[in-house]
Formats: sequence, structure tokens, C-alpha cells
Amino acid sequence: MLTEYIEEALRRAHYDIMDEEDSYYGEVSELKGVWASGRTLEECRKNLKEVIEGWILFRTKKGMSMPKLGEYGIREIEETIL
Repeated sequence: MLTEYIEEALRRAHYDIMDEEDSYYGEVSELKGVWASGRTLEECRKNLKEVIEGWILFRTKKGMSMPKLGEYGIREIEETIL
């Protein structure tokens, strides 16, 4: 489920070429604060994936919710021990 969430976030990403710097900028608008840059589109996408992973870990550690992306969502599972 985590992999699918990350892949869905990458499908929703928007990329721009930053002319003055001759590099790429990418962001996922549904995930507040998630953006990355790179010298090539492939590098930008790789960096964006790493930022998404870190964003998920941070929000999980802080107990923060994450928006559902299409049919994919991440939520804490309460475990009952019998």
C-alpha cells in the first residue's frame, strides 16, 4: 500500500523547467510542502520520491494524517492484543 501511495503521488506531480537555472522543479500540490529539484527530469523525479518518503515518515512519527490520493491512503492501524 505504501508503494502504491508513493507512485500515485508521483503520477500527480507537476514538473517545470527553471529556465534561469537550467534545471527541473517538481511538486505534488496535494501533499503540502512536498517539492524537489534536479538537473534532469529523472533526477528531479528521484529526488521528489525521496522527499515523499521523508514526508510520510515525518507525518507518521508526529501522528499527523495524510490525504487520500485517489483510492490510496495511509492511516495508522490500531492493533488489539488479545
